[in-house]
Amino acid sequence: MRHVALLIETSRTYGRGLLQGIRRYASEHGPWSMYVELRALDSRPPAWLHRWKGDGILTRTGSRTMARAIHKAQVPTVELRNSRYDDGFPFVGVDNQAVGRLVADHLLSLGFRNFGVYELDTEHYFTERRETFVRQIQSQGFQVQVFRAGGDRESPRQWEHHQDRLVRWLQQLPRPVGLMACTDQLGYWLLDACARAGIAVPEQAAVIGVENDETLCTMASPQLTSVAFDSVRIGYAAADLLDRMMQGIPAPKHPLYIPPLQVVPRKSSDVMAIDDPDVCEAIRALRKAACSGVSIGELLKTVPVSRSMLERRCRELLGRSPREEMFRLRIQAAQSLLRDTELTGDQIAHRTGFRSAPYFCTSFLKATGCTPGAYRQQSRTSYRE
Repeated sequence: MRHVALLIETSRTYGRGLLQGIRRYASEHGPWSMYVELRALDSRPPAWLHRWKGDGILTRTGSRTMARAIHKAQVPTVELRNSRYDDGFPFVGVDNQAVGRLVADHLLSLGFRNFGVYELDTEHYFTERRETFVRQIQSQGFQVQVFRAGGDRESPRQWEHHQDRLVRWLQQLPRPVGLMACTDQLGYWLLDACARAGIAVPEQAAVIGVENDETLCTMASPQLTSVAFDSVRIGYAAADLLDRMMQGIPAPKHPLYIPPLQVVPRKSSDVMAIDDPDVCEAIRALRKAACSGVSIGELLKTVPVSRSMLERRCRELLGRSPREEMFRLRIQAAQSLLRDTELTGDQIAHRTGFRSAPYFCTSFLKATGCTPGAYRQQSRTSYRE
């Protein structure tokens, strides 16, 4: 039996998802004896760690003290935080460049033409999110205003000063504006600043956070849209890597990055930034009916927009025709069902508006470069070098 220490915070949704994935791997490939405790990211290392004679460690290193303690243990270790402490351990975690692109594409699909990003620079992965978001928006011909959170939030007075600065930044932005907050914590603060500034969310400012922490997202007012990470899969992949290292297989030379799952929409971005209410209604109807199997012609009978108007405005606002947007949404829904359910190809084709399973398979292959079966297998198998 392998003895493995899990030095992963239990205080956040992401950490608990990692533990779920690790548990799943151990159930399938164990048995493992796993040390786990209720932890925060900055919890001290267990007092016994320096003399521990276990086999491996899975960690999200939150301090230099923790990094030193793990090194002293001298056992195979996988890092799940990609921390600033340069611990040299192999890393498994989120593809943060994909995060930035995902948020940018989501805000662009809502019709926004003004953008801002609220960032921290304390971790490299925060910077990656911001840089990729900005590049993706700029590639479409738009500019992004950046607000950087400083270290002025530790006391009530500092907090009020910080929120005052954030309010002033928000007030000078052109509206309506699509905003990315590089963490859910920043998203919560950003919504607070919008309320102080009298900026209506989502009508004047749509806000999207990152990590989909259930507590922060549902405590926010309005509730915060956020990017969900595939934490269970990341935990599973990290456990797989540690298992191979404990068997003497050399650690990989490069990090293993796993893309985020999706944007989880909530009230903070529930808006279409389109100044024509008829076109806005038509695009909302298109998105709502995308997987129903309805045709564009049938859809147009329910909205006060002509085919030529919808075609032209969709291309202007989304960069796609109505038919292309409907197809994109059907493929997106199919990916979610392949990843999260055991439905057959026939059942998925029916639920996503494709006329037959063969047509669904052909369409999916054309859109993604792989078959539905291969996509399902890839989405459930841990990454390997």
